[in-house]
Amino acid sequence: MEDTRSVASLMDSTSSKIQQLQKAFAELESQCAVTFNLKWNELEEHFHGLERSLKRRFHELEDQEKEYETKTRKAQELLEKKKAAVEAKEKASLERLQKKRDAAVFAINTALDKYNNNNAPNISAKAFAAEDENLDGTVQDAEISPVKAYPELVKLCEDMDSAGLHKFVSDNRKNLALLKEEIPVALKAAANPASLVLDSLEGFYPTTTDGKKDANLLGMRRTCIMLMECLSVLLSGLDSNSLVAVLSEDVKDRAKGVAEGWSPLLETIDMDAGNGNSLEAHAFLQLLATFGIVSEFEEDGILKLIPMVSRRRQAAELCRSLGLSEKMPGVIEVLVDSGKQIDAVNLAFAFGLTEKFPPVELLKCYLTETSRSSSQGNASPAVQAIICVPMQDDFNERELTGLKAVIKCVEEHNLEEQYPVEPLHKRILQLEKTKAEKKRATEPTKPQTKRPRGPQPRVTDNNNKTGYGRVIPERYPQYLYDNRQFLSGPIMAAQAPPPQTYTFSPAAAHGNFYGNCYQYQAPPYFH
Repeated sequence: MEDTRSVASLMDSTSSKIQQLQKAFAELESQCAVTFNLKWNELEEHFHGLERSLKRRFHELEDQEKEYETKTRKAQELLEKKKAAVEAKEKASLERLQKKRDAAVFAINTALDKYNNNNAPNISAKAFAAEDENLDGTVQDAEISPVKAYPELVKLCEDMDSAGLHKFVSDNRKNLALLKEEIPVALKAAANPASLVLDSLEGFYPTTTDGKKDANLLGMRRTCIMLMECLSVLLSGLDSNSLVAVLSEDVKDRAKGVAEGWSPLLETIDMDAGNGNSLEAHAFLQLLATFGIVSEFEEDGILKLIPMVSRRRQAAELCRSLGLSEKMPGVIEVLVDSGKQIDAVNLAFAFGLTEKFPPVELLKCYLTETSRSSSQGNASPAVQAIICVPMQDDFNERELTGLKAVIKCVEEHNLEEQYPVEPLHKRILQLEKTKAEKKRATEPTKPQTKRPRGPQPRVTDNNNKTGYGRVIPERYPQYLYDNRQFLSGPIMAAQAPPPQTYTFSPAAAHGNFYGNCYQYQAPPYFH
């Protein structure tokens, strides 16, 4: 409104401004020797026209402003009415919900009172039974949660059947996620869950089979690790008294004996340790974490095993269980120095060390190393003559695997804005194209059977149902110029001289014999 008033006051003062301008124009015209082509009446008419158009536009804007204010006021009133209606409905809904809630709570309390009055002796008996069993190392729970999908697990745990438990897990590995949820519940039914899991570790290092090649042994080792993880889940939900009862000193001494037997064998583990995916090292560390015997072994020896399991999914949680959270900066530095930048990035995110170990820089360094090794496979022909073809393929495959691993790491940790993956996808397509071309070039070509030329004899085949003769090509076709009639005839006979025959008398000592001791008659010879 203030702007409108100021504009209106300025428009009212235009008349006085025009009069002042008229006086100035007349004074200028009187003092100037040259006459102007423009008269004051024309200027005055022009200014009055501008004044009228400005006033007309100003009044139009005032009308539009009033109309807008009217519409705004009406919309505000309508909005307030709707808001009041919504608040009234919300209040009514809350009142109805409160009534239903009060009725439900009353019904539940009534049902609980009836249930407690009817089953009070049974509950007390279960409580006393749980206390008695807790002295033997079982889980102190009044009730055991039911196992819905696999009730056989409860039976196997009750019978302390470690071999049967192993077989059941191996037969149902397709539903591994469901097994991990139900095994901790089923272990509550065991008389001693910790002893059952220790029994399942027998045969982890067999003496008769080759552990590096036996697929069944690898599956059994994975099952052992999973059972120890499930036992850890069970122990994490127990109170201090129940935990001491389950992990008794006898159980810890037995677990320590198993760990001491495994420790020397870790020096001879397979090449998966170099890749950070060693089952043997994972099982050893999980054994220490599950049974709480980490303090019985040297910390430096445990830290040396972490790079052997750095690529496994449970690496971060395993380090926390072992109490190595403060040592992780040193572990990550070892991984970076050994060329395991992706594992270092995963652990840096897990322990909040991304400021000290920037993920993007580590991933770029990893790709630089893999691309440098791949450039050896794509060297000049002189260099490729020295490097064998399988080694070149290995370089390209290594870079291809590295690119896919970096893309997966970027997507898992949401680093797309800091590290775009489109160039990496293009490089993958290029490497896959090169790989396919090399594969087509090295594949042996199949020989094509040539169809024999010329007419072929046809023979009747009794098994041929088509009614046409079957063409059998001759293995040795007849020479086309064997029948040479041009060598015979009266002209050739007249020109050819008569043949002269000679007879040879063989030596008396030898006679006419071939090399195979068969006798023969000497033919006549022609000149």
